Order: sequence, then C-alpha cells, then structure tokens
Amino acid sequence: MAAVLNVRAVVKSYGLPPEFTDALLRLLDDHVNEVHSRTRISAKSLSVKTQERRTTAICKSFVELRQHGFALQTPWSLKQKHVEFLVRHWVALGQRGGTIENKLTYLRALASWMNKRNLVGTLGDYVDRKEKDLVRSYVATEDKSWIAHRVDAQAKIAEIGRTCPHVAVQLKMQAAFGLRVEESFMLRPAEAVRDSGRLGVTRGTKGGRPREVPIEAEFAVLEEAARLSNDLTGSTVPADRTLRQWRDWYYYVLEKHGVTKAGLGITSHGLRHEYLQTLYETTTGVPAPVKALDARPDLELHLEALRRVVADSGHSRRTKANAYLSTFAHQERQKKITPTIEQAHEALQAAEGNKSRAASMLGISRQALYRLLSTGP
Repeated sequence: MAAVLNVRAVVKSYGLPPEFTDALLRLLDDHVNEVHSRTRISAKSLSVKTQERRTTAICKSFVELRQHGFALQTPWSLKQKHVEFLVRHWVALGQRGGTIENKLTYLRALASWMNKRNLVGTLGDYVDRKEKDLVRSYVATEDKSWIAHRVDAQAKIAEIGRTCPHVAVQLKMQAAFGLRVEESFMLRPAEAVRDSGRLGVTRGTKGGRPREVPIEAEFAVLEEAARLSNDLTGSTVPADRTLRQWRDWYYYVLEKHGVTKAGLGITSHGLRHEYLQTLYETTTGVPAPVKALDARPDLELHLEALRRVVADSGHSRRTKANAYLSTFAHQERQKKITPTIEQAHEALQAAEGNKSRAASMLGISRQALYRLLSTGP
C-alpha cells in the first residue's frame, strides 16, 4: 500500500481556524498523494516527502494571506486576487523564481482538487520575470563541483566518516555513481547490482524514473555500503531512524563539517555535478563547458557525452545536461565585455546612425544595442 502523509499533524501545527482546517484536511485526505506533474512517468503515488512539501507550502500560503488581512473562511474562498498578492509578496521578499514557481505548482494542485483549474497561473502571468530578475536558468552559471571550490572530496568524506560512517558512505555513493541525495539514502546496495555490471537506481528517483549506471571500479564503495546496511530495509539509513529523522541528521553532520553554501561554498549535490562533469570529460577528452576553458570537443563526441550524462543522471531530455555542464554558448557570452553607453553612441556615430552596423561593430545583437541605449540619456 502506498505511503500517505499524516496530514493532520502537519496542518494542525499551523494554527489555522478550525473550520478552515477541517475543509483543508478533507481536500488533502482525498488528494495529497495524487500526482499533478505532466512529465512524471511512474504510476506510483507521490512520496511522503513530496506530500509533506505540498502540504507545508499550501498551509504556509494561507497563513501568509491571513497575516496580511485576508481572512479566508475555507480553502474554497481562494481567488485570483489572493494568488496575485502572494506572488507580489514573495517577490518583495526576494525569493527566487524557481522557489515561487514551486509554490505556485502546489497551489495549482490545490485549485485542481477544487475544480478551479484556471485559478493559478505561472509566475510569468503575474510579473515580468526579466524585469524582476526571476528568469529560471536551466544552464549552469557556476561550477558547483567540490573540486572547483578546492575541496578534496576524498579527504573531506574521510573526515565526515569519523563523525558518522553512514553519512560518509552515502556521500561516497553520490560521488561514485552520481546519485541524488535521496537516492543515496534509499539505495539497497546488496540487491542493486545487475548482472550487466551496472547499478540499478530505482528508489528515491525524481519522477519515479529508474536508471542503471556503470559500476566500473567502484565495487569497494558498494561493499562498504552493504556492510553498513540495516537488516530491516537493506538501505544505509540506520534502522532506528525514520527517513525524515535521517535527513535532518545528514544535513546536521554536513553543516558540522562545513559542507554548506555558507561554509565551504559547496553542498553534497556538488558531488553529482562532479561525477557528471567527469563523465563528460572522459567521453570527449575535453573539460565540461562550465570549466570555462577554450577547448571544444568534436561535435559527435559532444552529443554522445550529453546523451550519456542525461542517461546516467536519470533525466529524459538532452537539455537537462546543461544544468550540470553549462554550454559553450553561455560561456562565450560570459566572456564578452558589455559595451558602455558611451561606446554605443560612438559606434552609432561611426555607423552614421545605422543600428545594425553599430551593433556589429560592438559585437552585440541589435536588440542588445536597443536595450543598452534605453539605459542611458
């Protein structure tokens, strides 16, 4: 039977009025584990983790509305003006575009449960994403690997292992096989090895999409993980911890050892970036574009590397590789120096007012020239 979140415990912790709470609980009881995504390929219901995120986001949204004078009596009272206010409020708080889009996705699911399918739009329906600097980038703009931050992964993980061997071995699996954090929690090493010499990653995957990754010379990591697996589930999460308790402990240990953005500038997800960047370089013989070097590989090798990165990372579209590798085009744009308004006027004068020719002289597009001219006198 599919796991279902104890929604009562979550909802009641937010102190919403009894009548409102009862109505919200009825909706969540019927729908909290339903899939809303159109790209998900698994027929399974949502994980408890996603159910909790969905419930928490919905409750927080209604709490924020009440704090700002919108005393909705039931969830059914939600209107477009409320959603518009929330978006403006989140933008004012400086929240990122991706964060706000996720919140709108949860509200959109709620609206669909109430048969109000056109109630909640996308972020772009409420604000100009470019003007507000809320464009969600699917191309890596920085190298998130540990090596890029001068962190020796092997030494740091060994240090963490002295505090908690279970956390350390999960980090080793992320580094060796490009696993997501949740996948490293739920992997059952004793049964995941395939006859083909590949590792079956089936639990905790994004969108329920299973995959196999090469083991190559990393059997020692799996052997260590198997020794640390508990007899109850077969995973490396200790039997006396729930998944939620383990997640809290895992991040506590990482913070203790400086593995945070505020600490060493890294997260454990950076190990997955490093794995996929190494895969690209092994396939092409050239570092990934995010390394910002001038070398470029043969086109066929580049396309093959993208295919392998997408397959080994568990995504479905080739463009998803850009989130880990960046693109050569993006790196070229980064290297270009933006002309000043004075240089733009000089180019226009030299081009006798011809904007296309002036833009060409500056090495930018005509649209970029128009934007540049609009910022000056």
